[in-house]
Amino acid sequence: MTKQIVVLGAGLVGKAMILDLARDYTVTAVDLNEAALADLPAKGITTRVADLSRPGVVAEVVALADLVVGAVPGFMGYRVMEEVIRAGKNMVDISFYAEDPFGLDELARKQGVVVVMDCGVAPGMGNIILGYHHHQMKIERYECLVGGLPLVREWPYEYKAVFSPIDVIEEYVRPARFVVNGRQVVREALSDTELVEFPGVGTLESWNSDGLRTLIRTMDIPNMIEKTLRYPGTVEYLKVLRASGFFSQEPVEINGVQVRPLDVTAKLLFPKWQLKPGEEDITVMRIVIEGEGRQLTYHLYDRYDRNTNTISMARTTGYTATAVANLVLSGRYQRVGISPPEYVGEDPENFAFIRQYLAERGVKYELTST
Repeated sequence: MTKQIVVLGAGLVGKAMILDLARDYTVTAVDLNEAALADLPAKGITTRVADLSRPGVVAEVVALADLVVGAVPGFMGYRVMEEVIRAGKNMVDISFYAEDPFGLDELARKQGVVVVMDCGVAPGMGNIILGYHHHQMKIERYECLVGGLPLVREWPYEYKAVFSPIDVIEEYVRPARFVVNGRQVVREALSDTELVEFPGVGTLESWNSDGLRTLIRTMDIPNMIEKTLRYPGTVEYLKVLRASGFFSQEPVEINGVQVRPLDVTAKLLFPKWQLKPGEEDITVMRIVIEGEGRQLTYHLYDRYDRNTNTISMARTTGYTATAVANLVLSGRYQRVGISPPEYVGEDPENFAFIRQYLAERGVKYELTST
């Protein structure tokens, strides 16, 4: 009997995962937005309109699932994951929530479920790569530079968002944690701006973001940092918006009504940041791992897939998650409890499977060694 997968969230990334998993499994797609589900029944996918924020709804929609894949906005991610765990279901999740995932580890162990979180591109594939090499060599330095960008730059933002706009803005305000000489350092987001050259792309702007996440706890590496990439000039206007209070979650009174500036900003920016139909994007990532006198560099340059009309960020994020979903469904990954992606990458066979799975879908990480 074909295994049953329930995917929570049918946005741009969620839909890419739904279609990929539907090749081999029976998939049910769940979303509050009926329009996001509209074209899926014609492709043999069961859909369900549901408000996952309501008590008991998550448990109800995942009741028959062999695996749950989470693709909800970050502000919902932790609570939804907790409800999936309480329902006794294995899960692979890409929501970029702020809470500590290990807060759910004891519950997941008690329920006997496998939960892989942060399973996207970065965090996600970067963690998987580092997890693999961490068990192969003594690492002294890890650096990950990553960004999703529109292929065509348009003033004023030169950026398009494929995730919830509030999740994107969270990157601009959440303090960035990194490790220097064995000590954790915390800096404000958007700090330490640098210009970096990428072949075939040109000059991009990098800045500190909080992408290391679980690696700070799970890796004994003295120097680690993750930085986000954007087109040059982006950081300056983001700092102006942040300093002016547009990203604040503290309500302000407007004509007797309490309003969060963040909600207004997200509402205004979302239509300006949306990718138009057929508009292409790219994903750029460079990972550098140094140790034992060697330097390993992984390069990723991925573009919108015109054959399937799938955006690059959905491909690079979503297919990492669906690769890991296959490992969990097949029983090849069975670690009970909360698993950050680096745990999955520790096994050489799992690492090879994920790279091959991505390569078969045109997402190729090129490795150079010096």
